[in-house]
Amino acid sequence: MTLISEYRTRATPAYGTVEIADADADVTDTEALEAARAQVVAGNGYQLYLHSLQHDIDVEIVIRVWESPFPQPAEAEGAALITLESKVGVLLVKQFTYGLAGQLNLPQPGVYEGHVTWSERQETAAYYNTCLRRSVEENWDADQIGEAWKNSPVRDKYEINLWHVRESDVDDYD
Repeated sequence: MTLISEYRTRATPAYGTVEIADADADVTDTEALEAARAQVVAGNGYQLYLHSLQHDIDVEIVIRVWESPFPQPAEAEGAALITLESKVGVLLVKQFTYGLAGQLNLPQPGVYEGHVTWSERQETAAYYNTCLRRSVEENWDADQIGEAWKNSPVRDKYEINLWHVRESDVDDYD
C-alpha cells in the first residue's frame, strides 16, 4: 500500500454539509444531500456529501489516494464505503454559501473506490451548542462568537481514502 498523494483542508459546513465533487459536477444532488443528513456520508458517484452536526466550526478534511485498497482505520466513530468518479481528474471541496475550500488533482481521471471515516462530530457539536448557549447568557457579540468557533478545541474530522479502480466508461462522457 503506497500512498500516492495526500490533501488536507478545512471547510465550513454551512447548512451542516461539505461537498466533495468532481470538478464537472455542478448541480446539487438533493437526494444524496438528504441521505447524508441521515447517514453522515452519502453520494451519487460524482458528488459526496459529509454531514456535520453543526454549521459554523470548520471541519478537517483529509483526502488520500493510495496505489491499492487501503484498510479502514479501526479507531473511527463511523465509516462508509464510497465510489467517486472524476472525469477530469480534479476533486473540489465545496462549502455551501462560502464557495470553494480547495481542490485536489488526482493522479488520473477515472473511478475511485474507498471509504470515509469520521470522528469528533459529537464533541464538536457539544462545543458549538455550549458556545451558542453562552453567547445568549453572556451577551456575546458576533466577534466573540466567531472567535470561539475559530479557536474550537475540537473539530469534526473526515478522512477519505481512495484508490483508482478503472477508467471512466466512454458513454459517461456525454
